[in-house]
Amino acid sequence: MSKLTPKFVKDVDQPGSYQDGRGLILRVSATLRKSWVFRYMLAKQRHDLALGTFPALSLRDARLEADKYRLDIARGVDPAAERAKAKAAKASRATTSHTFRASAERYIRTHSSSWSKKHHQQWQNSLTKHVYPVIGGFRIAEVDTDDILDVLTPIWSKIPVTANRIRNRIELVLDAAKALKLRQGENPARWRGHLDKLLPKQSHTVVPFPSPTPSRTAELLARLDSLDGAAARAVEFAILTATRNQEVSGAQWAEIDWEEKIWLIPAGRMKAGKAHRVPLTDQMIEVLRQQVGKHAKWIFLNSWRTGPIPGNAMARVLDQLKVDGVVPHGFRSTFRTWAAEETDHQREVCEMALAHTLNSKVEAAYNRGDLLDKRRALMEDWGRFLAANAPQVRGKVSEVSEMPPNPGSDPAKVQPAA
Repeated sequence: MSKLTPKFVKDVDQPGSYQDGRGLILRVSATLRKSWVFRYMLAKQRHDLALGTFPALSLRDARLEADKYRLDIARGVDPAAERAKAKAAKASRATTSHTFRASAERYIRTHSSSWSKKHHQQWQNSLTKHVYPVIGGFRIAEVDTDDILDVLTPIWSKIPVTANRIRNRIELVLDAAKALKLRQGENPARWRGHLDKLLPKQSHTVVPFPSPTPSRTAELLARLDSLDGAAARAVEFAILTATRNQEVSGAQWAEIDWEEKIWLIPAGRMKAGKAHRVPLTDQMIEVLRQQVGKHAKWIFLNSWRTGPIPGNAMARVLDQLKVDGVVPHGFRSTFRTWAAEETDHQREVCEMALAHTLNSKVEAAYNRGDLLDKRRALMEDWGRFLAANAPQVRGKVSEVSEMPPNPGSDPAKVQPAA
C-alpha cells in the first residue's frame, strides 16, 4: 500500500527520505529541494535512478514512471544502463554535429522564412567569409571570448559596419544554442559590459551616396531622352519614383495596376520586407508605355532578352552621359532634400514615399496606413518640378485617356500609343 499522499509531498519540510513503496522514494534535501528516486535490484546490485523533481513531477507521475521501469526490469532491461547508453550516444553526436557552423545553419533555416532574400544572402556570405574559417568547426559549447576576438579583431576597424553585424549574428547563434541546451553560461559575443571593454571604439563616419542637386536631376532627366534602351528608361523611372535601383531593375508587369495607377512592389523585393505601393503619375506611365510589348514578364529587359537589366546597368547609363559623382541611389537623397526644402509636404509622407520605416514606434503603431493619396500629390509635385526645371522643352506629358490592358496577361497584344 502506498504511504505518501499528494498533501504530504507538498507540505513536508523536513530533510530526509520518504518511502512510497516498491522502490519509489521522495528525497528532501537540506535546502528542501524535493526529488524522486526509483530504487531497484538487478543482478544482485542496487541501483538508484533519478526520476525528476517535485512539483515538476507529481506523485502520480512519479508512480507512473516507476511502473514503466518495473516493466523494463521484468523484461531484463536495466534502466540505468539504457539511460547511460542514451547519454553516451548524445555526447557522441554532439562532438560531430554540434559545431558552431551547424548551429548557425540551423538558426538560418529557422528564421530565414521571415527574411528578405537579400538579408538571407548577407547572413550566409558574412558567416562563410569571416566566421566559419575561424570557428566554424569549433564545438558550440566551447566557443569563448578569445574565439570571438579572433573573428572580430582583423575586421573591426577595417569594415566596422560588417563587423558589428557579424558580432550580432554570432551572439544570436550562441543565444539560440543556449536555448537548445547546447551551451551554458554568459554569451561571449555580447557587447555591453563585455566586448565593449575589449575592442577599440569604431569610427562611425557616415558617407552619404553621391547625389545631384534637384535642378541638376531635372537636367539629367531631359538628357536621358537622347538615349535608347531599357536601362535609360529605368533611370528615368527611378528618378520619377524615387525608388531603389534593385526595385526598378527587377520590376515586373504583374506589379502594375493600370486602372488604379499603382505599382505594387511585393515584400520579397523590398529592403524592409514589406510590400510597398508606388502611386503612378502620368510621367511614370509614359515611361512604362515605352516598354509595353517588349517582354511578357520584365518591364526593363536586358539586351540578351533573358531577364531584367543587371544591377549595374543604370550606373552605366550615368557613365555614358558622363555624369560624375552620382550613383542611382543618390536620386533618392535628391528627392528627399527637395521635398524637405522646397515643399510643405509632411515628413511622414516624404518618408513613406521612400519606403522608410517611421523612427517612432508609437507613431508607427498609430499610423498604419500608407498615405497613398498624399504621396500621389507629392510625386506629382516632384514630376512638375523636374519638367519645369528641364533646360529644354521635352514636350508636354500627354494625358493618358485610355489605359492599356494589363500587359502581364498578354503583352504581345499590347502596343504603346503612337
